Amino acid sequence: MSLPSRIYPVVDRAEWVDRLGGAGARLIQLRVKDLEGAALLAEIRTARAYAARHGVCLVLNDYWQLALDEGIDFIHLGQEDLDDADLAAIRAGGLRLGVSTHSTGELDRALSVGPDYVALGPVWPTKLKQMPWGPQGVERLGEWKRLVGSVPLVAIGGITLARAASCIAAGADCVSAVSDFIGLPEPEGQVRAWLAATADDAVFQNGSIT
Repeated sequence: MSLPSRIYPVVDRAEWVDRLGGAGARLIQLRVKDLEGAALLAEIRTARAYAARHGVCLVLNDYWQLALDEGIDFIHLGQEDLDDADLAAIRAGGLRLGVSTHSTGELDRALSVGPDYVALGPVWPTKLKQMPWGPQGVERLGEWKRLVGSVPLVAIGGITLARAASCIAAGADCVSAVSDFIGLPEPEGQVRAWLAATADDAVFQNGSIT
């Protein structure tokens, strides 16, 4: 079991799939929280088209039924999303599934559904959204990796270009971020820099846990 890239931007609009995919990102999550109905559907369809153009594995956050309807084969669910999701329909439809975790109890629940990756966060403090959990720290990534075994582990929360290599060195298979890609002046350059920073030789040289 593996993911197609060590970097995993999370974006809120389809245009970012085009821009970041064109720069070399091959795993991108579309997380849209402010659209619904026809506007949401149009955004998902546009992202799907851009993903196909650039060879991106597109992950749709939350909307598993739309993923089934629209031919998007990877979804991400939070713990609260698992409460309402039809896991049997998700598996019957061939969807791959990523699940957020923040505690050992949530990890146990995530592993019980046979995920295609598990995300741990926040590794560092994050301003993206309010969370009841404090920073996990990079040391927790090694603990989680021992628990998940061959299931890919995604690190998320407060991760920057300077911190990415230490997450890989600590045990993460992939590093994810929002603002460090789409919140900076040159997002395409960030993709290229993250790809370089998470390459094996860079992790070996620069991946000390700090």
